[in-house]
Amino acid sequence: MKVAVVGATGMVGEVMLKVLAERNFPITTLLVVASERSVGKKLSYKNQEFTVIGLADAVAAQPDIAIFSAGGDTSLEWAPKFAAVGTTVIDNSSAWRMDPTKKLVVPEINASQLSREDKIIANPNCSTIQLVMALHPLHKKYQMKRVVVSTYQSVSGTGVKAVQQLENEMAGVKGEMAYPYPINRNALPHCDVFLENGYTKEEMKLAREPQKILDDRSFSISATAVRIPTSGGHSESVNVEFQNDFELNEVRQLLNDTPGVTVQDNTDTNTYPMPIYAHDKDEVFVGRIRRDETQRNSLNLWIVADNLRKGAATNAVQIAEYLVTHGLVGA
Repeated sequence: MKVAVVGATGMVGEVMLKVLAERNFPITTLLVVASERSVGKKLSYKNQEFTVIGLADAVAAQPDIAIFSAGGDTSLEWAPKFAAVGTTVIDNSSAWRMDPTKKLVVPEINASQLSREDKIIANPNCSTIQLVMALHPLHKKYQMKRVVVSTYQSVSGTGVKAVQQLENEMAGVKGEMAYPYPINRNALPHCDVFLENGYTKEEMKLAREPQKILDDRSFSISATAVRIPTSGGHSESVNVEFQNDFELNEVRQLLNDTPGVTVQDNTDTNTYPMPIYAHDKDEVFVGRIRRDETQRNSLNLWIVADNLRKGAATNAVQIAEYLVTHGLVGA
């Protein structure tokens, strides 16, 4: 199994290599790929050193799988070139997510839709992944009508420049700004760029991607995305209105029984999800589960996950594992 990690020198790329190693993914040849300015750098994988190569050389090597985390423009240009030589691309950017010809996959939910013909597979937005992981079992049981979600997203979701801005501000050091304002001791209601409708791109991803993943447009989602000064882990306050009523104990049981979801919900012991506990873990954590007493058939949830792992790298590697296990890649 020849595997290319494209964007290997970036924050998500580094975590992808870590997750591939942890999960002992069956790699016989590893290609670490990045932009021209990183070619020749050395990266470590399973105590071996690998030299970074460029995209053209990676295409020429005809890998079985290429896992991309190199930005939308790179994906739009290069994913089709990999696909043309028979490589299956798993892309972590937003480039292909809403393309009607491409699958948008969270393996626990819809990997069964994949076939050998799918040569470019989209990995959803980090905030979307943790949201649908928790909502999917509840939607199947109670049928969602409307979701209102407010996110509290870490600076790692923006990238290394934003992490550096936060660290500089905490240390009182002037430096390059990833955001239009300070992020330390602040909250920015501004994730990604603003669109004509007044929402940001991030908010519209949250509104649209779950409908595609769940293959259902009978429910609607309204989102507000906020950047906060945490270094890792995204949190979401979620209000869901269902068609059908529910019992809270049954909701907790459904979530507990969902692979990849962990319930942390005991107010007597102050047990609830927090980014500090989600760090470096692959589960989606759900707590503060309570009935909305102002609206029929409505539920409040608090959802937390490590945005670099299940929100990006782990989900992509799980897609790759599904492809290998079901014989959808390789000879």
